[in-house]
Amino acid sequence: MELKDIQSLPDHRHIEIDKVGIKGIRYPVSVLDRRKGVQHTVAVINMYVDLPHHFKGTHMSRFVEILNEYRHEIHIKKIPRILQEMRTRLCAKVAHLEIDFPFFLEKEAPVSKALALMEYGCKIVGSLGEDFKDLVLEVRVPVMTVCPCSKEISARGAHNQRGLVRVRVRFRRFVWIEELIEIVEKCSSSPVYPLLKRPDEKFVTEYAYDHPMFVEDVVREVCRHLLEHPAITWFAVEAENFESIHAHNAYAYIERKKD
Repeated sequence: MELKDIQSLPDHRHIEIDKVGIKGIRYPVSVLDRRKGVQHTVAVINMYVDLPHHFKGTHMSRFVEILNEYRHEIHIKKIPRILQEMRTRLCAKVAHLEIDFPFFLEKEAPVSKALALMEYGCKIVGSLGEDFKDLVLEVRVPVMTVCPCSKEISARGAHNQRGLVRVRVRFRRFVWIEELIEIVEKCSSSPVYPLLKRPDEKFVTEYAYDHPMFVEDVVREVCRHLLEHPAITWFAVEAENFESIHAHNAYAYIERKKD
């Protein structure tokens, strides 16, 4: 018996839908790793297409079919191909893909050289239409900052806190996730480490004390490096400090489009 395709039936309201699809699906994926070639991780994925006014619904199962076919090669270079596949198989004008995943780097403590894995939040957001293509890479990097004002006015010590820097970029050539992480970490008072022994802790606290940074300093320094990067055409950088002596967080944001 042939089953009726309800989604393909006409809809009498004649209203187009901008985005329809699946949201929040967790899926194992492989992403590019500069040192190891490929890193296996688990992503939270959203997939959408537009829906013409004359269709009642979209075919949700096709999103998962496409995702399953490409799960071993979900990285920046393949996103346009995945988006085109979504447009073709779902008869859509525009396709959207959002992939949010943890990215792990083996990080060395500064003195003891002890190794442990550090997690960084990453996101790839892509859209493809008949006459446009957009691709944005995002990294979220934890950092440490020491308050310059507190250092200046205090007889003993200075307050410090952990912060989070979020960088989003558009680019004309491939950019490594690790490259963006390195830029952010050197623009803070100190990187955050997954494992520290006592000599490392002494080094980190003293190094950070010698490199005090406001959130304004952090976003300006990251901005300066991104402006100099030849592959990046647009970027947005934001820093948020989870303040240790205030009941609020400190925040700064810069967005630039390069010629």
